[in-house]
Amino acid sequence: MDLLTHYSLVLLGIWEELNIRLEGKVAIITGGASGIGAATARLFVQHGAKVTIADIQNDLGNSLVKQIGTEHITFVHCNVTIESDVQNAVDATIAKFGKLDIMFSNAGVLGKPISSILDVDYDTIKDVFDVNVVGAFFCAKHDARVMIPNKKGVILFTASASTVVYGTGVSHTSTSSKNAVLGLSKNLGVELGKYGIRVNCVSPYCISTPLMLNGFGIDKQKADKWFEEGGNLKGASLDEQDVANGVLYLASDDSKYMSGHNLILDGGFNTTNVALTKAYKKLFPSND
Repeated sequence: MDLLTHYSLVLLGIWEELNIRLEGKVAIITGGASGIGAATARLFVQHGAKVTIADIQNDLGNSLVKQIGTEHITFVHCNVTIESDVQNAVDATIAKFGKLDIMFSNAGVLGKPISSILDVDYDTIKDVFDVNVVGAFFCAKHDARVMIPNKKGVILFTASASTVVYGTGVSHTSTSSKNAVLGLSKNLGVELGKYGIRVNCVSPYCISTPLMLNGFGIDKQKADKWFEEGGNLKGASLDEQDVANGVLYLASDDSKYMSGHNLILDGGFNTTNVALTKAYKKLFPSND
């Protein structure tokens, strides 16, 4: 390697380290105290953003602020099912940081692990839809309230791989709510496009987050094994950081002309159906 090539590579490495994608941006992350939200909060700050964590988990939220530093991040107690809480989170962010550029509507619940429509009741439906769908509406409303006058902004939602593949063991209520969020994002993107506001979803495959572990009642080791075995892409597994990287892309100018998109992070899971092959091997083992 000649000297010029060596120094070129060194400078390239420095440039990559300095490639700060959200310099000067301000973001709100609902459900930001743990799981995907916390990973995204850390990554946003690393890329120059100021972040408000909006969550009901006060201890976790305040702990994350202490880890990162109050100069870059703040915590606001926010139950997304209560409109005044969402409004307050937006207003508090503007009061502290002066503006709002990015909303990551990430707060969500799985609800009861009900497998049959016969087991569904009103409370089961309401609990999931209040957080996943009504909360998303409130976030969208109050983001738009401050973004429309500025004629720019990014609104992101956490949906799910259950928006593109079904019958995977995810409950009817959770699946329906995430499809509703996807529909909201697409329709919202049409309305807000004329104001320069981009709206997108990120839809991950299963991850062993606290939400997922509590929802299915299993420990992380079992969940990791289950999700890896069920996944299509072998030799890799999805984690919170992978999703945060996807959210960073959607939030940054790297995706400046992307709106109305559902970014599916599932290792090709939704393209794969091995049921016919498995049935053949089960019914005709001698031909295998």
